[in-house]
Amino acid sequence: MTDSNTIVSANDKTPVRTVSLIKSLSRDLRSLDLHNDHPILLVYAREMKLLATEICMFSNQLIKLGEIEWNLFPDTWPNLFIKHSEVIRNSHVIYLASLHNPSTIFEQISLLYHLPKYQCISLKVLLPYFPTGTMERIQIQGEIATAYSLAVMLSAVPLTRTGPTEIVTLDIHALQNQFYFSSNVVVRLESTICLLLNELDKEQQNNPHGDKYAIAFPDDGAHKRYSHMFNSCDEKKYEEIICSKIRQDDKRITTLQEGNPQGYHVIIIDDLVQSGGTLLECAKTLKEKGAIKVSAYVTHGIFPNESWKKFLHNNNNTIEKNDVKLDTFWVTNTYPNTEILVDKPPFKVLSIAKLLCNICFN
Repeated sequence: MTDSNTIVSANDKTPVRTVSLIKSLSRDLRSLDLHNDHPILLVYAREMKLLATEICMFSNQLIKLGEIEWNLFPDTWPNLFIKHSEVIRNSHVIYLASLHNPSTIFEQISLLYHLPKYQCISLKVLLPYFPTGTMERIQIQGEIATAYSLAVMLSAVPLTRTGPTEIVTLDIHALQNQFYFSSNVVVRLESTICLLLNELDKEQQNNPHGDKYAIAFPDDGAHKRYSHMFNSCDEKKYEEIICSKIRQDDKRITTLQEGNPQGYHVIIIDDLVQSGGTLLECAKTLKEKGAIKVSAYVTHGIFPNESWKKFLHNNNNTIEKNDVKLDTFWVTNTYPNTEILVDKPPFKVLSIAKLLCNICFN
């Protein structure tokens, strides 16, 4: 059984039985030697206030909230002000970013460029969602790899008094994105899969004779990236299923590449969802092949144009027979708009606050 609170690093291929989040966090909170007893100041993008408050709560108030005035000049350019900026000089500063919209990027980049100039001891940027991660390569002459552009902008953050800024991001779409950043910053990749493992552990503890779970991946790339987080070399805890898309006549269809979902409650794993078409096609295939239930876990719920509505259950919060809608759809709050999904079945929004709090001290 997995520890009730674990961290799984995106680069780490250790078994699922990883370091306990609670034990690690409590150890760090007992001793602030890591930060030489200097204050830890958390400033945040305006959309991330609730998450920032949660992080401070989990830190037992060892992390203090800073405040930024996010205003505009009459010509709509940012008019920014750091309240009590004198505190920065003797503090380790953490910035909780949200680059979810192009209009917010310039003002946040401007802030990041100035925090080291106020002589913070160190700077750690928590960027839960790297928004241009899906555009990381050029396939046709003339395309622009905007993942590279954003990485270059973030890499220009000045050095702090103790060295380069650390940029932490969760479940980045393509691991190669980390190499677009320059050596002026340190990039740290983490995963939220531990949150799903916690959910499954609690479910199995509360109902030992409940559903048998299997883990499905929408493509081979997702399998290579995430499978080691569910099953170690020594222990295979979950049946694994790999889906793939093949071309049939003039269209692409989803098929099973490996594994058998017969009799399982299958959970589809992916890093982000936009329109949701791929998830629904995968769910339909799994049901046709005998899955008793199909759910999904996605770190970043983007859902442009309110595409989340297609996943909602009917007014009785039930799923009709032969309906391909998901039993449970777990997402995290890395993206601001997921707040609207709270209390809307099948969605269950998991907070990344405790995970980020632990990262703040490590």
